[in-house]
Amino acid sequence: MSPTITPRTSPAETQVGIVTPSNEVEPKGDHVFLDFGPVETIKPRTRTGVTIDDYFAGPCDPTRHSTLPWFLRLHGSILPKMIIPLCCIGGWSTAITCISKYVHDLSVDSVLLTVLGFVVGLSLSFGSSTAYERYAEGRRFWAQMILYSRNLGRSIWLHVNERTGEQGKEDVINKLSAVNLIIAYAQAVKHKLRYEPEYDYADLKPYIDHLDTYAKDAHNGDVPARMHIDVAKKGFDTWAKYLGVPFFETNPKQALKPCAKAGIHHGNLPLEIMNYISSYTYAVIENGTMPASVIQCQVYSCLTGMLESFGGCERVLQTPLPIAYNIAISQITWLYVMALPFQLFPRLGWVTIPGTIVAAYIILGIAAIGREIENPFGLDVNDLDMDGYVSELANDLIIMTSRPPTNPVEMFARARNMPLYPYSIDGCSYWKERPLEAIRNAARGRVERQHVSINMKNADQQRVES
Repeated sequence: MSPTITPRTSPAETQVGIVTPSNEVEPKGDHVFLDFGPVETIKPRTRTGVTIDDYFAGPCDPTRHSTLPWFLRLHGSILPKMIIPLCCIGGWSTAITCISKYVHDLSVDSVLLTVLGFVVGLSLSFGSSTAYERYAEGRRFWAQMILYSRNLGRSIWLHVNERTGEQGKEDVINKLSAVNLIIAYAQAVKHKLRYEPEYDYADLKPYIDHLDTYAKDAHNGDVPARMHIDVAKKGFDTWAKYLGVPFFETNPKQALKPCAKAGIHHGNLPLEIMNYISSYTYAVIENGTMPASVIQCQVYSCLTGMLESFGGCERVLQTPLPIAYNIAISQITWLYVMALPFQLFPRLGWVTIPGTIVAAYIILGIAAIGREIENPFGLDVNDLDMDGYVSELANDLIIMTSRPPTNPVEMFARARNMPLYPYSIDGCSYWKERPLEAIRNAARGRVERQHVSINMKNADQQRVES
């Protein structure tokens, strides 16, 4: 029996840190534990709100269910980032109301409210629609990448022939390695879009540690990968960011600055991985294990589609809304909210204070949502769940490669195969003994039988009992 290869695990891998097991290979029974070298291990992201920091970190898991009504939910809400702005607006409206009540009437005609309201609505509509368009585009490009990756993995696993003997064993190992590179490509794209230039992430390094890449060459001068996963640091700066204080918002390209100052070049890891996948494709075409020209065209089409999806994500990331629009929208909304107390006081009196706060929450909240989803590839709560997309792709490819390519003759000859169901529950062996005309008559009879089956009460909810 050949030994099973299993990566080494350690209790230290459950916490953030670097695990550096020895370089020796330790046999234990039928297993051989391999050492991948120092791998940056990351504590899995908590999505259930165990701590306040994790509760406001993202992206939000779309599969997580909550029984609370929408208006009572905080996870994913813009409310935390609105606390400080709303406090400022509350103080401003209180000051204007008190001055107008006890010192001097500062009220103005409400016609200004109507004129400015149209401009504010127009600017908010433009900002929100543009931001959501970028969000939807990012999701569409990731859907395309997952689709092309699945098709490429299926084509490699099913349509690259396996030779006999030792060459066949090598073909299987090479196919598994190529499928792993597809997963690595998606992981590398995810980290690239988050401005994480290193290669030693726990979800990436085991797939590409055997490859020669610029990121691997630059590894010794890198900031540890754990600095760019989830929340980089706790404390006042993090809370200030959650509460919407712009002075404490970190630059997403911050990880690249030390590398640029040190003259360290990380290359373009997704493109380098794609080069290796393309080299494998060329090799299997040259050695004749992928003989079908149709499959060759499909494989190259998938490679092109994966690159196009990555390029589309880069376009969304690197083409934000022009700064002039962001500045104008911010200035217009704040001027409108600051002018509200002057116009509301003559009619509302002391109610001006809560009325201004409510109006500010609506107007500034819509603007803040647009700013948050403008870059859909980050780690905000409402950003795209790229970790989930890549994890789903990895699971699909692992399941796909868990069984050898099936022989259709053997598959259809199995006893449980009922080729003419629901007209007949007889197996394949029975119909092989029948004349061709009987088979065709039975195929025509399936039309009426299918109609009866569709109209059975609760037929779609019944389970087959073996």
